[in-house]
Amino acid sequence: MLTWLYAPAERPDLVAKALAGPADVVIVDLEDAVAPGNKDLARAEVVALLATPRPRVQVRINDTRTAWGQADLRAVGALAAGTAGIRVPKAESAGQMRDVAAAVPGAELHPLIESALGLERAYEIASADPAVASIGLGEADLRADLGVSDEAGLSWARSRLVVAARAAGLPAPAQSVYTDFRDLEGLAESCRAGRAMGFRGRAAIHPAQLPVIRDAYRPGEEEVAAAREIVAAAGTGAVALPDGRFVDEAIVRQARRVLDDQLAHGEKGI
Repeated sequence: MLTWLYAPAERPDLVAKALAGPADVVIVDLEDAVAPGNKDLARAEVVALLATPRPRVQVRINDTRTAWGQADLRAVGALAAGTAGIRVPKAESAGQMRDVAAAVPGAELHPLIESALGLERAYEIASADPAVASIGLGEADLRADLGVSDEAGLSWARSRLVVAARAAGLPAPAQSVYTDFRDLEGLAESCRAGRAMGFRGRAAIHPAQLPVIRDAYRPGEEEVAAAREIVAAAGTGAVALPDGRFVDEAIVRQARRVLDDQLAHGEKGI
């Protein structure tokens, strides 16, 4: 999976439109996209939606330390197993993840790290329970918590998350949303930087962002050709290719990852 699209739970028309579109997963949002006065309505819409199994839907609940979050868990607990999982905001402890897992048995959990404390505990959260299937950053809240005002200030946090996911045996994390949905060039540049840092795929707030994300994460023709050449040389020990590139086991693993990315886009591999 490479694309996740947010849709506000209180707008079933937008949720339906998102589900009819090309996003790999639709995140039905009970948290930031829903005004306080509409939380009950949004929760009821999610319950109605999940009456039918929705394997392409994640539900982002409210902070589980709040009354809203607890009400979300009670409402979706018996229905969550038929979805792509529960996105858990404000993740700050392993115990929190185990409590959520107990409340939504059979559902995958996707915690979001949004604070300095959560970031310090990223590996603990990622490895807290077998139900944890991915981790991600909530960068808007993290920026506010850290007092960060530019992209460079989040570089360490992003790398920390990539390392924590890998150490816990989870898939590479997806990037946080790019909030200016009209700036598609900036989105593409940000995605290319994220891919170079070890991220795979990205969440979106507007359907127009989806093809840009896919294109940015698609390996280029030259990259794929180079990866194929490296993999073809595998099994002969450490060697130098005719163009001077040195190939060893680590380089081969990287090349295979490029080809895996290519296959994720539905293209023919080697």
